[in-house]
Amino acid sequence: MANILIIDDEKSIRKTLTEILSYEGYKVDEAADGMEGFKMFQAKSYDAVLCDIKMPKMDGLEFLEKAREVNADIPIIMVSGHGNIDTAVDAVKKGAYDYISKPPDLNRLLITLRNAMDKTTLVTETKTLRRKVNKVPEMIGQSSPLLKIRETIEKVAPTDARVLITGENGVGKELVARWLHERSNRAAAPLVEVNCAAIPSELIESELFGHEKGSFTSAVKQRIGKFEQASGGTLFLDEIGDMSLSAQAKVLRALQEGKITRVGGDKEISVDVRVVAATNKDLLQEVDSKNFRLDLYHRLSVILIHVPSLNDRREDVPLLVDSFLDSVCNEYGIARKAIDKDAMKALQNHNWTGNIRELRNVVERLIILSGKTITAEDVDDFVVPNRDKKKVSS
Repeated sequence: MANILIIDDEKSIRKTLTEILSYEGYKVDEAADGMEGFKMFQAKSYDAVLCDIKMPKMDGLEFLEKAREVNADIPIIMVSGHGNIDTAVDAVKKGAYDYISKPPDLNRLLITLRNAMDKTTLVTETKTLRRKVNKVPEMIGQSSPLLKIRETIEKVAPTDARVLITGENGVGKELVARWLHERSNRAAAPLVEVNCAAIPSELIESELFGHEKGSFTSAVKQRIGKFEQASGGTLFLDEIGDMSLSAQAKVLRALQEGKITRVGGDKEISVDVRVVAATNKDLLQEVDSKNFRLDLYHRLSVILIHVPSLNDRREDVPLLVDSFLDSVCNEYGIARKAIDKDAMKALQNHNWTGNIRELRNVVERLIILSGKTITAEDVDDFVVPNRDKKKVSS
């Protein structure tokens, strides 16, 4: 049942509207002036407000401005017998959902109210979906290395310092990058991710800097690159060690000058980007092998964050397993499965070559293949590869 607040200094109008809306299935509260209505608006959650304009203590337009400061998503419909077109325009400019003259046409009033309710529902659903999509997963664990990473993120994130994240595949480098963005002053702007290893070397420059129409055979229209897309926000260059030397030179220039040039273009475009990079390679070794520029390495590594392998923080395995049991069972729509102590110990002692990504996949496999409780026998049957068992037996 939707909650409606009626604010009007005329008792007869309040009574009439309350009777009509109550008959339509709405739950209605009344206020005799703007001041009383604003107190009720602050104290209770409403789905819509019907508000008169000419009232004592606080008029409707003043209420409108103050109410939108409290919650701009709640539709406010202005209802007045003293209005004209200028008043209506002024009310809508200040954020009113609609304006209705007195005496109100009841059909129009009900249609307007239903439309306002639909808008409120849509706004709420959109915000919920956005939160689900954009929510950054927690960094799970209490090991000393992970606590140090969290502490570093808290110190570094509010700055614009460039960060180089290192670590094996599957350790969670992307998650560290996302938390750096989430805790930064750029959090409201986009986080744009580029997997440098997944893009062919001949296309990486177009991907990063964009291209002009006709700059090469398949360039049938202008393309905006990732640097421009991330302007004002954060650009995450994953697997930076796989970037071609020619692209490295352009990235270095972009970091030095804050400007880029699209492929096939001659116009310099200013970009305001914080760059966070990640790699599973030893970049200094890549420098020695002439595969990576030393000057770019120094530009990227203002702050170094190393994410340890799961084998180096085994004390976090139980916490990670518990979290994955919750999330995977929730995804499958089944009751959460239990895991016995011996099974947990076996997982803790396993050699996690694929790190957290592998652990998550293993937990999902155990949930699918085991009974109500995951046992050590299940771990032995479904986790340890046959080739490893043969080595042990021999």
